Amino acid sequence: MTDKEIVFFDGVCNLCNGSVQTILKYDRKKRFHFASLQSLTARELLPEKYTKEDELGTIVFMQKNGSFKTKSTAVLNIAKYLSFPLNLTFVFILVPVFIRNWVYDRVAKNRYKWFGKQDTCWLPTPELKSRFLP
Repeated sequence: MTDKEIVFFDGVCNLCNGSVQTILKYDRKKRFHFASLQSLTARELLPEKYTKEDELGTIVFMQKNGSFKTKSTAVLNIAKYLSFPLNLTFVFILVPVFIRNWVYDRVAKNRYKWFGKQDTCWLPTPELKSRFLP
């Protein structure tokens, strides 16, 4: 268990980095902390299956109780705690998970082609640095 809710993301993916910046903008209560799937924190806290090179396309949301949510379920559970209008997307939790994850997997598979890739992880500003874990 942890005292933080952590969003683990692919640190070199432009779509993932943009998503983190969106979460930061709409997380008015500063609920979420962040770590890349390539980080020391991910290696220490996540099961190995999430940190393998071929699994970096899966967002992982680690809740305070130590449970994990992945893929579309992670995205929607994060959105639930964001401010308006992003919190409204939680309604998509009603869509069967196999449909949601099919869409998620198509985007994840093509994310580098569609959105690009960075050579290094995005670095937060000094004001945001405390919300990012090593």
